[in-house]
Amino acid sequence: MNYNPCFHLLLALFIPCSVVCLAMTVRNLNSDQFALLEFKDSIAGPQNVLANNWTASTSVCNWIGVSCGIIHKRVIALNLTSMNLGGTIPLHLGNLSFLLSLDLSSNHFYGHLPKELGQLHRLRILQLSYNRLNGELPSWLGNLQRVRRLNMKNNNFTGTIPETLVNISNLEILNLGFNQLSGQVPSSIFKISSLKVINLSSNSLSGSLPNDTCQHLPKLEGLYLSWNELSGNIPSSMGKCSNLKNLSSSYNQFMGIIPRSIGNLTRLQELYLESNNLEGNQFP
Repeated sequence: MNYNPCFHLLLALFIPCSVVCLAMTVRNLNSDQFALLEFKDSIAGPQNVLANNWTASTSVCNWIGVSCGIIHKRVIALNLTSMNLGGTIPLHLGNLSFLLSLDLSSNHFYGHLPKELGQLHRLRILQLSYNRLNGELPSWLGNLQRVRRLNMKNNNFTGTIPETLVNISNLEILNLGFNQLSGQVPSSIFKISSLKVINLSSNSLSGSLPNDTCQHLPKLEGLYLSWNELSGNIPSSMGKCSNLKNLSSSYNQFMGIIPRSIGNLTRLQELYLESNNLEGNQFP
């Protein structure tokens, strides 16, 4: 049997497909590069680190703070922590469609979050802590359904915690501490069973905790609620957070008796309940 015709046919098909795939990869990477160059032009940095390093003469995958995927050669991570960068976060970052991690923490970004970030459907990590971002936490955060770590602490966010966060079904760390958030804590937050850390401390949150606070949180290790205006009883269901290591609810308006069920938390290492209207200084 003569295989040559088949071989030549396959080769004839393979080469054009390879050329097309390569061209598409280059074009898509160019779109990532364009988005990052627009980002660079929108912000300020006192030492011009990005201005000198992010240039069209070098591959975007070699830029400071940028990581690309091995297979698709697309930008998958942007890590620019502690670089003294300032300005508003530009909408162009929403075009980095393969982005898995965005970390702009410990800088001087201010203003509202652009809604275009809600297009980053592959995102796993979003860290924007220690900036001066303001405005309400947008409801489109719920579109980022694959996010596991949402860290927005130490900013100037106002308004209420959006109910849409319940859509982030794999969320492990929710850190909204040290902002200016108000209103009640959505009860749906306590139904995200993947959560390991909930930090809502140092806001102006009010209302009571749901009775089933720990009913659906088998993995929870840290619950930080101090320095708010929360009231009502501490739910007896708190004893069902069997993996809880840190419980901080001091400086609120909780009242009543500290539930005995807290004594069932055998892994508990830190317990802070002072400056409330609770009966007793520690759990029985």
